[in-house]
Amino acid sequence: MLRGKVLLAYLVVCVAWGSTYIAIRIGVRTIPPLLFGGVRFFTAGALLFIAARAMGQALPARLRDWRVLVIVGLFLLAGGNTAVIVAEKFTPAGVASVFAATSVVWTAFFEAVWARNASGLSRRVMAGLAMGVLGTIVLVGMTPNELAHADWRGPAILTIGSALWAFGAVYYKHHHPDAGPYIGAAVQMLAAGIAVTTAGLVLGETAQLHVTATGVEALLYLVVVGSLVGYTAYTYALSHASATIVSTYTYVNPVVAVLLGWSLLGERIEARTIVGMVIVLTAVIGTQYSWRPARIGESADG
Repeated sequence: MLRGKVLLAYLVVCVAWGSTYIAIRIGVRTIPPLLFGGVRFFTAGALLFIAARAMGQALPARLRDWRVLVIVGLFLLAGGNTAVIVAEKFTPAGVASVFAATSVVWTAFFEAVWARNASGLSRRVMAGLAMGVLGTIVLVGMTPNELAHADWRGPAILTIGSALWAFGAVYYKHHHPDAGPYIGAAVQMLAAGIAVTTAGLVLGETAQLHVTATGVEALLYLVVVGSLVGYTAYTYALSHASATIVSTYTYVNPVVAVLLGWSLLGERIEARTIVGMVIVLTAVIGTQYSWRPARIGESADG
């Protein structure tokens, strides 16, 4: 079970990233997805790098640490997060949140495979993971028929992105680099920013670029809240807890989105919404209590 600063970091991730789906949806209306994501990552990475150095955080001393940080940045951000940005060009935020929640299942799978021992995937853990997916579907009001008839370009990209994100999280957990949390997150964001921006330029996205005040506001919000605050908190939590436990934030994000819509936009909360939130929160708590990180960690160290 998460406690103390790790729990606080986890809650920050839930709240910060729970608000980003709408911001992404707004931003990609006028800014092509790869340039949108690339500029976001690079800007946030550069700001965090400058701040970390000003606070006295040292650069990684070993080449291995730089390599791990770059690899993690490419999997988590250039792969997983960029997939969400691209998918929201033709996928509603609700559908995106359902498919993004599958990253928890992928993470549990990769952790068990990495440990060469599936003991962590107990029946209670698997039941909790399945319950989280069900609760997310109920929460956003998507019926199986609607999911089946959704534009599958988005779901396909999100499925691949969820797998990439999960692998990157588990890789980071088991190859934890010797680097300060802010420097580490900054290097990851810079690596992703360079890679994704380059991809956008090569694919000719500049021709589709139409900068608007709304698009810039969405970009700035994601730089500050999504990257500087959210991603830094995520890497801290990932350094001190099981990757599977931390990844249950994807179940909480839709709950946060619904509550923000109710409190800020006056959106109605129906009985279905309450049922969905109860299922999701039950799944998160149940998975955290059921997961057995010690045995996984012992196997991974061998």
